[in-house]
Amino acid sequence: MKALLKGLLYLVVLLALVFVVGGFLLPDKTHVERSIAIDRPPGEVHAMLDSYKRFNEWSPWYELEPTAKYVYSGPESGVGASLAWEGAKVGKGSQRIAESVPQQKVVNALDFDGTQAVGTFDLKAEGDGTRVTWSLDSAHGNNLVSRWFGLVLDKMVGKDYDKGLAKLKRVLEEQPR
Repeated sequence: MKALLKGLLYLVVLLALVFVVGGFLLPDKTHVERSIAIDRPPGEVHAMLDSYKRFNEWSPWYELEPTAKYVYSGPESGVGASLAWEGAKVGKGSQRIAESVPQQKVVNALDFDGTQAVGTFDLKAEGDGTRVTWSLDSAHGNNLVSRWFGLVLDKMVGKDYDKGLAKLKRVLEEQPR
């Protein structure tokens, strides 16, 4: 019995060492990025992304929980416009437009119940349309759990970004020019 307990203790210590040492060897930042071409000029795309008023028309998370509570604050568009949400499935968080460059970029400061990240929409003219690149950047610092979580962030968020960009494309291309 003592040998079994001693073996379990060694296993726990070994797993803790792997978690700590391995965690510090992992990147302290995670970047997720998806892109799509939209047949609309950068100005139209920017106008949609520079306000949260139509966010739920293309958000990949709205259909997951349409009954979640959404609160808008600040200006209707541009720097300072904010959206907070709370729901059983989508959790609690907020986002605020931190930077807006007409026809080029919208940067969102994200807060997922205390965890900060940055979401960016980069817009590049492409023919008669726009190449939209949606990215998420998360800094983990010395948070080992966050560093391990960063390993699966692309798989978790990437599919939602693909879905959201496809919906954004559909919504923009269906509206009259």
